[in-house]
Amino acid sequence: MSTTPLRKLIFVTGNQNKLREVQAILKGVVELEPRAIDLPEIQGETHEVSADKCRRAAEIVQAPVITEDTSLCFNAMHGLPGPYIKWFLKKLGHQGLIQMLTGFDDYSAQAVCTFAYSAGPGSEPILFEGKCDGSIVPARGPPIFGWDAAFQPDGYDHTFAEMDPVLKNTISHRSRALAKLGAFLETQN
Repeated sequence: MSTTPLRKLIFVTGNQNKLREVQAILKGVVELEPRAIDLPEIQGETHEVSADKCRRAAEIVQAPVITEDTSLCFNAMHGLPGPYIKWFLKKLGHQGLIQMLTGFDDYSAQAVCTFAYSAGPGSEPILFEGKCDGSIVPARGPPIFGWDAAFQPDGYDHTFAEMDPVLKNTISHRSRALAKLGAFLETQN
C-alpha cells in the first residue's frame, strides 16, 4: 500500500473502537472522515444489509462513503446470529453468547466483516468481505469492543480482546475486508 493518503473518504460510523481500528489498517491508503449517522438497518443477509446501509449513507451525506457491517456466525446455528450479533450481545452479554450454544457440540464460528463503498448518491455500492474462522469461548480480555472477548480465532490461544492490536489487525475479518477495499481504493486515483 502507498505511503500517502490517496484521498479523503467519509466513513459512516459512531463506533470509536471501530474507527481507530480502521484508521490503523488503512493508514497511508485513505484519510477517513468519520460521520456518526444513525442508519436504520434492514433485515436480511449480510450483503443485503451492507449494501442498503451504504446506499442510505451516500444519499444522506451526498458524497462518496464507506460503511461497515460485522456478523458473527455460529456454525451450529447455520450462520445465526449473523448480522444481528450487535443486538444479541446487547441483550445477552458475552456469557449469553456461549450459553446460546449450550446443547450443541459445535462452538465454531465465523467472524465476517463487510465494507461497502459508494461513489455517491445513486451509485451502486461495491462490497468487500473478509472472514476469520474461530470459536466462541468464555469471555477473556477487556470487554470493550463488541464480542472480541468471546471470539478466539483458529490457530491462536487468545481471543481478539486479549491480542495485541497490531496482531489482531493483521488476521481479523476486518483487516481482510479492508485489504480488499484498500486495493480497490488504490486503483481509483
